[in-house]
Amino acid sequence: MVRIRVLVVDDHRIFAESLAAALAAEPDVDVSAAGSAPAAARCLERAAAEGRRFDVMLVDADLGAAAGTVPVQRAGSGPPPAPPGTDGIALVASVRTAHPGVRAVVLAERDDPRRAALALQAGASGWVAKDCSLSRLLAVIRGVLREETHLPPALLTGVLRELTAARKHRTDSERLVESLTPREHEVLRCMVAGLGRKDVAARLFLSPHTVRTHMQNVLGKLGVHSTLAAVALARRAGVRPAELAGDVVERSGQPA
Repeated sequence: MVRIRVLVVDDHRIFAESLAAALAAEPDVDVSAAGSAPAAARCLERAAAEGRRFDVMLVDADLGAAAGTVPVQRAGSGPPPAPPGTDGIALVASVRTAHPGVRAVVLAERDDPRRAALALQAGASGWVAKDCSLSRLLAVIRGVLREETHLPPALLTGVLRELTAARKHRTDSERLVESLTPREHEVLRCMVAGLGRKDVAARLFLSPHTVRTHMQNVLGKLGVHSTLAAVALARRAGVRPAELAGDVVERSGQPA
């Protein structure tokens, strides 16, 4: 019999233990429980090291909402740690980066099309009500292992609307970024990496005055009024930050 390894991540201990016990009663399910993102990280890393990787992670949408937790991140990979107060959706994104073979299902106390759409964008394969039946949850677990995506029918229209709006937002952002010159695009990548004007100047072999002009041009073409807004738009458009090590910019590259 092929066994399914499930990790329950919820900071409400009674709920986590009850759900884990119910799942463990199934003959083909092995289950573990973690009460926080750091505990989940230890479980995932230990299982991977022992060759017993988890198949599915069930994670509370509001994980750490009261106490604040930091999502899982494997050293040297994935996005930077999120600040305290990160919820289960950000944990999904981090785990999907560090452990792409793990299917994630978000458990929620209420239907929320916006957050469900964010969960799917983060890499979740399902959004399920916490009070759903055990048979329903087992069907979702088995379904996501067949590459299915599971949402409550009542959420479908709202989630599709949210995803369509997000795609339009991204497309509009991509179009604005495409209006930049190659040099302005490189300056924007440096801004996304968090570099200030002097650091950008040193990196691109330009004068601070020239960099200021490029930054002003970037803000104008993107239609924003601050570096933070420009960085947010760039991230929506999929602009990668300049790599601060090993990403060499040639002095003879694009003209200033």
